[in-house]
This record gives sequence, structure tokens and C-alpha cells, in this order.
Amino acid sequence: MTESVSRETRYWIGVVSASHVRLGVQGGFAQLCHGKAAPLRRMRPGDWLIYYSPRTDMAKGNPLQAFTAIGLVIDDKVYEYRMSDSFVPFRRNIRYTLCIEAEIAPLLEQLTFTHGKRNWGYLFRTGHFEISREDFFVIADAMLEDAGGTINEFGIQ
Repeated sequence: MTESVSRETRYWIGVVSASHVRLGVQGGFAQLCHGKAAPLRRMRPGDWLIYYSPRTDMAKGNPLQAFTAIGLVIDDKVYEYRMSDSFVPFRRNIRYTLCIEAEIAPLLEQLTFTHGKRNWGYLFRTGHFEISREDFFVIADAMLEDAGGTINEFGIQ
């Protein structure tokens, strides 16, 4: 892989409950896959992360099935954060963009990773996966349209 290819912007989905997404947005961080470092290390500064929330809360939340936040990876740091004596997850700094939640149902046939797939939710069970630039734009348009923003705010050429 050449240097120029390795610096291209990549686009990611992280799967987290909506209540945990709100904590991340308020704190300016991402935490994925129950605090594992590997998914955070796959992302590079300048990459974009969209959170998908299957539920409102992790264990007993109501079904939501919506994209809930968009953020930009702002640095190289993946760090531990002590939440309790027995839980020290890894986090990464993210600058979130003002947006609204967007249900996935109206987008299923537009997204290449869900189009025509009866069991479209299976991929989300991985907790973190890369998506195409085109899919990112479809989701971002849905999240920004009613928030008064535009996709141009991302500065993506």
C-alpha cells in the first residue's frame, strides 16, 4: 500500500446503543465493541465514523434501528479510560457534527451493504465495519437534511 492510498479518508459504522452514543458525543470520544482497542486502531485521523444504534439502551432498550451520530477522527490517540475498577475500555477522540437521527428502514435499498439482503442486520453484529464513500453520503444526507446542515460541511471533495 502506498503512502497516498493509506491516507485516503475511510468511512466506518460503529454499532452502539443510543444512550452510549450520547455519552460519546458529550465527551467527544468513540468507544466500540465493549471497549476493545482493535476497531479504534483501524481508523485514522480524517476518517469518518457513523454510529448505528439498534436500541435505545444496551440491555433492555427499545428498538431504534437508526443512525445516531456522525463524527470525524481527529488524532492518532487510542487510550484507556478507567470507568470503574473492573472496566477500563479504550477510547478515541472524535469531533461530532450536529445532526439528527435517521432511521435505517428508508435507506435499506439505497445502501450497498443492505440492498437486497433479507438479513441486512447481520453485518451490524460485527460492531464495526467499513462502508463506501457513497454509502456514507447517503446516510449523512439523511442525518443532515432536517438538522439544517449539508454534506458540504464535511469538506469532502
